[in-house]
Amino acid sequence: MTDIRNYALVTAAYWGFTLTDGALRMLVLLHFHGLGYSPFEVAMLFLFYEIFGVITNLVGGWIGARFGLKSTLFGGLTVQIFALVMLAQLKPEWVPWLSVVYVMVAQALSGIAKDLTKMSSKSAIKLVVPADAAGVLYKWVAILTGSKNALKGVGFFMGGALLAGIGFNGALYAMAVGLTLILAVSVLALPGDMGRAKAKTKFTQILSKSPAINKLSAARFFLFGSRDVWFVVGLPVFLHDVLDWSTTQVGGFMAVWVIGYGFIQSAAPAITRILGGHPDGRTAAWLAFALAAAPAGIAYGLGTDIDPTWMVTGGLILFALVFAVNSAVHSYLILDYSDADGVALNVGFYYMANAGGRLLGTVLSGAVYQVWGLAGCLWFAVALVLAAAALSLFLPHQDARQTVDGPAE
Repeated sequence: MTDIRNYALVTAAYWGFTLTDGALRMLVLLHFHGLGYSPFEVAMLFLFYEIFGVITNLVGGWIGARFGLKSTLFGGLTVQIFALVMLAQLKPEWVPWLSVVYVMVAQALSGIAKDLTKMSSKSAIKLVVPADAAGVLYKWVAILTGSKNALKGVGFFMGGALLAGIGFNGALYAMAVGLTLILAVSVLALPGDMGRAKAKTKFTQILSKSPAINKLSAARFFLFGSRDVWFVVGLPVFLHDVLDWSTTQVGGFMAVWVIGYGFIQSAAPAITRILGGHPDGRTAAWLAFALAAAPAGIAYGLGTDIDPTWMVTGGLILFALVFAVNSAVHSYLILDYSDADGVALNVGFYYMANAGGRLLGTVLSGAVYQVWGLAGCLWFAVALVLAAAALSLFLPHQDARQTVDGPAE
């Protein structure tokens, strides 16, 4: 029962952080768009957010295994509070290049904070579910991942509402105060050794030695690259410039999409049970192959007489359905492939690949859209998701309840 309580505390802190993460992204996007920045320039403000996510996941897993998940959770919350207060010091009279650099640094800190808290919460699931309860593990992973994405969508709405209600600086200070309260409760309630490996963890162990985890992480890299290569820059610019949607419509649509995506993730165990039972490597592979049909269909449809509004929005619904289930299966497999003692290291390595895919997608999204438009971004997405599918073919095909990773040295 104590472990359940600890997990609930970590998850509640992660949920609180997720709200501020989504709200902060919308605050920055809308605030700088209002200052006259182009959609591509706004997207580049988040570049350091993704770059430092890669580094943080790699090192954060080792920190969590060496010093416990409490250290990474507290570190993430503290850094996010600092980033919020730092952004509140931004002055409108600063020259544009200084404002951009300042925001990029603040976003780098926010990216570090996001991945420290995410790694802590995702790793904590493995510590409270019995090793033989694979179905329960899958269910808990899906609920946490889905609720996180739904709350991030709520955060988009919250960011817009706070910006309209109390302004940019007021919104940042309000979120900093809320996170400070969450941090205080976590400090008082959580034990210090949660998630700490029994054996001393060497820094050289940050790179996984498990073939299954390496293949899964590589598949994750390409899977998230396939989403962000059109979703981060290409899609919002297309909706705004080509379909002539307002910024409110763009932000609202993407928020609703993320919330719906989160609900689908939460229902992933029921969906995969209907489609074929307990997930393993084969499940991840055929879901990825099926996913490729969505961007390919949208890209093809954009060259026809079909209304592009219906083509893009309808294709997004299909993409959300398959991508959400595929992502939930991945998130389950990384925990099931790990033992409890080395879970923080493996989750950190896996989410390093996840952040790397987001970084690749973010950079490609702006560059490819500028040259080939949204259709070009979508064909790149097809190529990336097929790479994820091909790698998933080599994942273990036996019942996924067997742990394939050895104990930490």
